[in-house]
Amino acid sequence: MTIPNSPGVTAKTKISPADWRDLVREHQKPSRGRATWQLVNTLGSFTVLWYLMYLSLAVSWWLVLRLAVLAGLVLVRGFIIFHDCGHGSFFRSRRANDVVGFITGVLTLTPYQHWRQRHAIHHATSGHLDKRGTGDIWTMTVEEYFQASRWKRFAYQLARNPFILFGIAPLYLLVVHQRFPIDCATRRERASVHWMNVAVAGVSVALAWIFGFVPYLIIHLTVILVTGAVGVWMFYVQHQFEDVYWERGADWDYTAAALEGSSFYKLPRIFQWFTGNIGFHHIHHLSPRIPNYNLERCHKAHELFQQVKPLTFFASLRAMNFRFWDEQQKKLVGYLHIRNLRRQQRQAARSTEGAAG
Repeated sequence: MTIPNSPGVTAKTKISPADWRDLVREHQKPSRGRATWQLVNTLGSFTVLWYLMYLSLAVSWWLVLRLAVLAGLVLVRGFIIFHDCGHGSFFRSRRANDVVGFITGVLTLTPYQHWRQRHAIHHATSGHLDKRGTGDIWTMTVEEYFQASRWKRFAYQLARNPFILFGIAPLYLLVVHQRFPIDCATRRERASVHWMNVAVAGVSVALAWIFGFVPYLIIHLTVILVTGAVGVWMFYVQHQFEDVYWERGADWDYTAAALEGSSFYKLPRIFQWFTGNIGFHHIHHLSPRIPNYNLERCHKAHELFQQVKPLTFFASLRAMNFRFWDEQQKKLVGYLHIRNLRRQQRQAARSTEGAAG
């Protein structure tokens, strides 16, 4: 099987599950030792940083905020552990996954069972144009944008503004939005939200008593802002590159959506550590049962996956230009493309009017 080089697998040919299931099976087995060590070095580092921030309050706020940024990066790794628990892949034991998922959910302000169900929908519908809207970033097609009202176009432009998308939106999502269950949530999911709110409130009161209310608020919001911004950026570039996969109806294919619709985001080692190997997103979407500590091994073990060209950090910055899915060209395009199409439409209209005159 030959797969051309691209940020994702863009062969545009359907790859049978039989071609990859045997390849990933050995990497789907959780390791208690690796999971425990990852949990210790992540939560241990996070705890030490909070202690250092407490000591640094008497020294310098600049030092405190630098430590808060570092804590926010470590918490990204904590969220990946939470994420793996939601997939049932971090530990072999479901109970262990649920316990660790709840604990890391408290740290990331994310209700475990409620998020788990929403994220499962994302994996089942990623790259499906007819099933957008759950667990993904709002993406309009070119035609939808042209047909939208002026207010809806303004709302879309606002939502896609980098300051909103990577600044305000993550903070709102983690601090406010996830305090409430969605309307269609099950009783278990609603209970997950309510119990998480109780746990978050308890931890917040305790830390505010130790640090003081205002210092705690500044520190915690800084930590959450960093975690949220990095998390949204990672999710964005993993599904918003130029030749990403989107299809409708029966043309949608799970395997193609995983390998063509998710990037291999190659980062420096230190940032790969902070982001819990989630840059190997093509592997993760192919098989969510692979724990994050096995993703790199799986990628390197098989030629099928190694043929995927990595998306580097500097190359990923181009993703900021992509805003719409062009169903004719089957790729993401930006505002320049929209302006060119409008110019062509106006020229065509004038030509038609001239011919009629």
